[in-house]
Amino acid sequence: MGDPAVVKIFDTTLRDGEQSPGATMTTEEKLQVAQQLMRLKVDIIEAGFPAASPGDLMAVKEIARLTRGVAVAGLARAHADDIDTAWEGVREAELPVIHVFLATSDIHLQHKLKLSREEALQRVQAMVSRARNLCPSVEFSAEDATRSDWDYLCRVFEVAIKAGATTINVPDTVGYTLPHDYEALFRYLRERVPGMEEITMSAHCHDDLGMATANTLAAIKGGARQVEVTINGIGERAGNTALEEVVMALRTRPDVFGHVDTRVEAAELLASSQLVSRLTSIPVQPNKAVVGANAFAHEAGIHQDGMLKNRLTYEIMTPQSVGWTDTKLVLGKHSGRHALDARLRQLGHKLSAEQLKVAYRRFVALADEKKVVIDSDLLYIVESSMDTPAAI
Repeated sequence: MGDPAVVKIFDTTLRDGEQSPGATMTTEEKLQVAQQLMRLKVDIIEAGFPAASPGDLMAVKEIARLTRGVAVAGLARAHADDIDTAWEGVREAELPVIHVFLATSDIHLQHKLKLSREEALQRVQAMVSRARNLCPSVEFSAEDATRSDWDYLCRVFEVAIKAGATTINVPDTVGYTLPHDYEALFRYLRERVPGMEEITMSAHCHDDLGMATANTLAAIKGGARQVEVTINGIGERAGNTALEEVVMALRTRPDVFGHVDTRVEAAELLASSQLVSRLTSIPVQPNKAVVGANAFAHEAGIHQDGMLKNRLTYEIMTPQSVGWTDTKLVLGKHSGRHALDARLRQLGHKLSAEQLKVAYRRFVALADEKKVVIDSDLLYIVESSMDTPAAI
């Protein structure tokens, strides 16, 4: 079958992710995240926006100097000063990348940039050329690509490729697109832009309509071989595509995505999630896919019974594969007798059928009062002669 096609992971936790309100990190904290991203084996770390502030420039320079085995990117607007500052930030990296962007939708060109379409094309040509003269790897992003005219977008990307761009990014900047549209856009661009087959197409999605992961996966089906993601999906407004969701979707559904994978060390996903959550003080919602506290937790009796018989009944991946130690059977009012029996056996109590019937009755009575029944409650139920523990 040959080697799998590799989708490169462009992690922008330290740039787009840090733009989440309240998520600002110190240089030392950014270095901690960068070191963890190396352990996670991402392909590119977007370390920051060097022209944004002296602190951002310093952090990008430190990450570029201290990380190895991974590319380091710095973001730049399509301005000469930004590009020069980005190069100052990433030049010591083992694999430096300058990431240049310019908006291409008419709404951005007219109201934000005050540029005509032709003026924007000239800016793309000049600034991508400037970046490529400094750096061997240049990514060009057409900001708000999904609300841009498709034929104009083809012209923009043709100019960028001729000017030296090695990666073309098609961002859904405002989370506007839907999966079938985004996949169709990638196919349209790949078929119509000269030179597109020689470079890497990249997807960058936001989650304003809750579509970021679905859109990113659709882009991969449409030919994207780089995805721009963040740990825990943090980012501006509703956030970015979550790295952990894309990686595990590709691994779990090869029947859909074919011979495509990433080089990510998935067992490091949980550690990465918890580090970013701690440093940014942004909690991970319990029902978050892959890394949420409830991602491998089961309370419903029917689910617990199935899990005890065969994990595949209700789990499509193992908790260990993403860094958890084990499945968690949560004992509450929805739990069944089999789950209670299994947990009591783990605690050293093997009950007869009659004893289990009595214990389960006591358990259900307590579970009506408490959201979650913990091990000390179970031991009290078994070891006490009382029908219901009154003082818990």
